[in-house]
Amino acid sequence: MFVVLVLFTKLSLFLFQKFSKLKQKKVLFVFGTRPEAIKMAPVIHYFKTKPEIVTTKVCVTAQHREMLDQVLDFFEITPDYDLDLMKKGQNLYDLSARILTRLKPVLEDYKPDYVFVHGDTTTTAMGSLAAFYSGAQIGHIEAGLRTFNKKAPFPEEINRQLTGRLTDFHFAPTVQARQNLEKENITKGITVTGNTVIDALFWGLEKLKNFENNEITQLKNIVDPNKKIILVTGHRRENFGEGFINICKALQEIALSHPNIDIIYPVHLNPNVQQPVYKLLGNIKNIKLIDPLNYPAFIWLMQQSHIIITDSGGIQEEAPSLGKPVLVMRDTTERPEAVKAGTVILVGTDQNKIIKNTNKLLTDNDFYNQMSRLHNPYGDGYASKRIFDFITKQ
Repeated sequence: MFVVLVLFTKLSLFLFQKFSKLKQKKVLFVFGTRPEAIKMAPVIHYFKTKPEIVTTKVCVTAQHREMLDQVLDFFEITPDYDLDLMKKGQNLYDLSARILTRLKPVLEDYKPDYVFVHGDTTTTAMGSLAAFYSGAQIGHIEAGLRTFNKKAPFPEEINRQLTGRLTDFHFAPTVQARQNLEKENITKGITVTGNTVIDALFWGLEKLKNFENNEITQLKNIVDPNKKIILVTGHRRENFGEGFINICKALQEIALSHPNIDIIYPVHLNPNVQQPVYKLLGNIKNIKLIDPLNYPAFIWLMQQSHIIITDSGGIQEEAPSLGKPVLVMRDTTERPEAVKAGTVILVGTDQNKIIKNTNKLLTDNDFYNQMSRLHNPYGDGYASKRIFDFITKQ
């Protein structure tokens, strides 16, 4: 009887393992920039905790090299494939072609069942096209964001629309994003998950409790805890030229009108940003121009800030979870949920709007508290689990 039981147990285990392998799916995550890496990291982490269900591999194009590597290090992600495509002075034509051709051998080698891309970068659009050519099914994380203006933001709006046409499974962060897809007659394979950037933020804040690097130490030396901090970021192509000049003039007036506050501005490396910023703001005492920050240092600085002024998409989603009002230096946004919720205000590059709304947030406590206490419309930190649960049911 005992022998029969042992044989039955071994047979059951063998059949289970064999059946599991038959069902197990191969997943490839493809991304190339820091924002993608931040938002992909918690999904990759969650998938890798389920090796009995999925085999998970990571391919980075390194469309942006150094800034990408910082995030990979912080979240302890080691790529299985690193295309290392970044070149000095690269343009969209060459980059698009190199992504497409260099992904071909990766897809032929691994033969994934699913390829996951994120958002709206050149890597996203070309990665989706390469996956489509390979026959893999495509999962688009942060699907459905739209301005419906193909030139703003450029080239991101077209990148995400192209990706939407190639995608099999659309992971929309909000109901509005799902409705945007439905307006384009995309009705199958959509699920609303929340935005994975909130998963990454909560995970990052937890890691910060036992983490410090040279950047954070240096920030602690320049951040005055007795002053209100305005954090500024800016890098959008559509703001190059007159837009950045207007932004800088607005920041000049804010700094000079409020000597008791500090403006901290991590300046993007693009010369189109650096030239006007250092020329117009470099000699103002309470404006501190610093190098771009890695992800852990940046979320630490967001925590210390009183107001955030930005043209970034991701910050519009992160800041409400930290209770930080955001002024968005764009005329349109693919993230209208935050505008409707009242957690962000669109000010474009209009000097008067930037100055007026900043002054109001600095002087009107009721207005500030109203913005800082509102609910974050972008998620609860469980988007990664929802994506995994959805894909494993396919």
